[in-house]
Amino acid sequence: MAPTTSTAALRADSARVRERMVAAAREAFVSGDTDLPMNAIAKAAGVGVGTMYRHFPTRQALLESMAAESFEALVTQARVAAAEPDIATGLAGLLRAALQCQLRDPSLAAVLATPTYACEETLELSRELGGASMELLERARVAGVIRPDVTADDMRRLMCGVRHAVVSGDDDGTVADRYLTIMIAGLKP
Repeated sequence: MAPTTSTAALRADSARVRERMVAAAREAFVSGDTDLPMNAIAKAAGVGVGTMYRHFPTRQALLESMAAESFEALVTQARVAAAEPDIATGLAGLLRAALQCQLRDPSLAAVLATPTYACEETLELSRELGGASMELLERARVAGVIRPDVTADDMRRLMCGVRHAVVSGDDDGTVADRYLTIMIAGLKP
């Protein structure tokens, strides 16, 4: 049965409200309020706190919703990298893409730094990223591009560290590639 006009309008309105809440949360997060205070975000979005919690039962769920688009882009980059015929190029490409995604979207960096996820969608993206990353790492090991003991979790943690190193400085951002080059050199057997 097709939804009635009022049901379709309600769903569209609900989606707009959700987007306003995510935009308000993103603005707060980027400005440094990483605690994501639900009351303040609801107020900034022009909704009640109950509406906020209906859409996002936890701060982690809100954070993951903020990062979803960037996480999807990273998964796409991982698939492209895993399919790259030159595995060294694929690995470097994925690492550069992962760093750039995290630098552009601090909410993605925060999600990638957490050990567990609140949303099924995020868990599925994590599985997809893990699968592509494992394929890439296995090919890199076999080709002798990286040490045999490097795991996908090692890569996740190292990338979080490189991102932190880049954002903790007061330079113009040109150190990102240098830090990544140093990390890649350290991965070699």
